[in-house]
Amino acid sequence: MSYARRRSPHAPRPCSPARMALVAAGATWAGNLALALAPGAARHLGRVNFHGRTVSLRGGLGAAAGAVTAGARLGRACAAPARPALAAVVATAAAGGAGLLDDLDQGAHDGPSPAKGLRGHLRALARGRVTTGVVKVAVIGSGALVGGVLLARGRGGGLVATVVDAAGSAVVIASWANLLNLLDLRPGRAAKAAVVVCLPLLAGGGASRLLASGALGTAAATLPEDLMERTMLGDTGANALGALVGTALAAHPCHLLRVVAAGTATALVLASEKVSFTQVIESTPLLDALDRCGRL
Repeated sequence: MSYARRRSPHAPRPCSPARMALVAAGATWAGNLALALAPGAARHLGRVNFHGRTVSLRGGLGAAAGAVTAGARLGRACAAPARPALAAVVATAAAGGAGLLDDLDQGAHDGPSPAKGLRGHLRALARGRVTTGVVKVAVIGSGALVGGVLLARGRGGGLVATVVDAAGSAVVIASWANLLNLLDLRPGRAAKAAVVVCLPLLAGGGASRLLASGALGTAAATLPEDLMERTMLGDTGANALGALVGTALAAHPCHLLRVVAAGTATALVLASEKVSFTQVIESTPLLDALDRCGRL
């Protein structure tokens, strides 16, 4: 008779990066397909892209589903600490929800002269006008702050160190959620950026590696139809995918990497107020080649 202990069917199981990527990709595809088959969805989700073609926001809703699922999978079925998983779920859900509000509103409540850019929305707020952009900043910032606190508490340390860590992690998450949204001006650009950032994270370990795998799976699932200009990420998908990338970076054990991630994304977000990312990319051969790869 064998007395070997059997694993409980409810016990967390180690989750490989490949499995995490497949789960996130599956959730993305499922969400996308469900909306493609839903009666009337095409009428509400259709948008005109930079080529004048009608594309669907279902790609963004699918990506948001994949991003949230990656965090949920990390916490529910993987042998990993609970705090990074909860941080990912909160951050991606907040970012995706805020993006959806902006996608559906389309500036309808922003008045006759819709505010543009972070500076424009802050100026509108200073004049007493609450735009959807201001709501986005508040919701994404709140989700990022909760995620940052969870990650910082999981790393331990004294009170001051934890507060600084939480603030820094929140900046990483929020800035990357914003940055990917700013990049989503051409088919596949935001998803490609997520791939470029997350691939090196696979060399690490722990929650950061698994969340990066989830982001890769989500990006891979959205790219085909995005590049063919059938769907788009919109604010919903770009914000959610960016928040997942940001959480993967913020969950990394290397303090220097987290600082660089926060500084890089923040600098690029601020630079976008004066510099056109599209012009910079098109004038840089390597970036332009990557940007056009796979596009129509």
